[in-house]
Amino acid sequence: MSGAPPPALDDTTGNGRGGRGFVRRVGPFQATAINMSQMCGIGPFVTIPLMVAAFGGPQAVTGFVAGALLALADGLIWAELGAAMPGSGGSYVYLRQAFQYRTGRLMPFLFVWTAMLFIPVGMSTGIVGLVQYLGYLAPGMGQTTGDLVGLGIIALVIALLWRGIEHIARITAVMWVVMLVSVGAVILASATHFDADMAFTYPANAFELTSNHFWIGFAGGLTIGIYDYLGYNTAAYMGAEIKNPGRTLPRAIIFSILGIMVIYLLLQIGTLGVIDWHRMTDPADIASTSVASAVLEETWGKGAADVVTVLILVTAFASVFAGLLGGSRVPYDAARDRVFFRPYARLHHRHRFPTLGLATMGVVCAIGFMVGRHTDLATLIQLLTTVMVLVQALAQIAAVTVLRRRQPGLRRPYRMWLYPVPSLVALVGWLVIYGYADKNSPGRHPIEWSLVWLALGCVAFLVWARCEKVWPFGPKEISEEYLDAPEGGAVSNDNAPAQPDGSARPTAP
Repeated sequence: MSGAPPPALDDTTGNGRGGRGFVRRVGPFQATAINMSQMCGIGPFVTIPLMVAAFGGPQAVTGFVAGALLALADGLIWAELGAAMPGSGGSYVYLRQAFQYRTGRLMPFLFVWTAMLFIPVGMSTGIVGLVQYLGYLAPGMGQTTGDLVGLGIIALVIALLWRGIEHIARITAVMWVVMLVSVGAVILASATHFDADMAFTYPANAFELTSNHFWIGFAGGLTIGIYDYLGYNTAAYMGAEIKNPGRTLPRAIIFSILGIMVIYLLLQIGTLGVIDWHRMTDPADIASTSVASAVLEETWGKGAADVVTVLILVTAFASVFAGLLGGSRVPYDAARDRVFFRPYARLHHRHRFPTLGLATMGVVCAIGFMVGRHTDLATLIQLLTTVMVLVQALAQIAAVTVLRRRQPGLRRPYRMWLYPVPSLVALVGWLVIYGYADKNSPGRHPIEWSLVWLALGCVAFLVWARCEKVWPFGPKEISEEYLDAPEGGAVSNDNAPAQPDGSARPTAP
């Protein structure tokens, strides 16, 4: 998975929200491909052993199915919000519109604050996976050497991005092709040497629903599963560039989730049919860190395993490259819209990229990598998801209901099927992930760390709001820019009354 939104186009002629500076040129096929390319990076290659360890056997396929169901339920929330408000920014736009009535700019600020943690932490999991697979090619690499290699790769990514590399679409396309070849090779190799008894022989009491052990394992597997599906919302971040977003976005979200679910199930079941699941839980076995390489070595030999491992390394590097490139634009967009600290709105004088955003996320990525290397990857994934659950997942579930009440006249080309059932399913799923986080990471306290980060974000907001003289230190600013929007976009901000500094008209609470 990549987890980061794609970078916004340099909006020099428009407001960047309704699309005046963007061209709607991305159709259904392209939007689905973009989602799938972001969903399937190195994630499945490193999480299959984690999923098996969480469930304690080959019943681990349940985790990928459960993750797909949660992704579908949450995806329908993204579909309704994205179709109704097809602007650049995704969650940033939806939370700003839904929560501006009571808390001003607090929620979009907290989203950006949190994105500056969960985007680079997500990228750091890719670096951890990269170093794990590099260990297959260099088995003598020690802990310190692996740490230095990972930090060096992060520094290389930042150095390349600092030079103003802008052809992200081409890099994403290459990553997508390399990923397909890698996954296809593993699935094909496992199919040629598949042992059904190995894949479908479950331990005793594997599905004992009355056991607390089962539910702890299920919650851990659900967390890993949804981590692998993250990216199904990528096209929603590009809402201002999507053709006919009311139809395209819902289809792209649903089709991408179903397509990736098929790929993951084939990969998981095929792997379990070649490698005994006990090997995946043994830290001394290469199958626990480089399971795809182990499958290729077991079936087609060491040479094929080496080739596929190199392809996986390329996939991991390209995913981190694309993720940090896109993620660094999130605080830039918000700062430019006066919803985050102003220094983040500065661009490099020559290459025109957000320097502070890129530098900050590079540092957080490096810290996340070291945490993942010296604890474990599962703990890093727990931290990533708990932080994201509070400010993005749960907040957007509330945003759907709030907007239906606050803006009943909002044009909704797509309305969530069976509302509010998908919202309730998503709510239960995210609460299970959050509630069991500490039990699945004993001694690591991901819930406590997520609450600390949220509290720090609230303090940062108060400092920022005091400097900017906005709510709670100034009037609220209500901007219902999508309420009377024509099909496919928001009304230009030029049509609304504005303050001398260009901000929206302040409105009394």
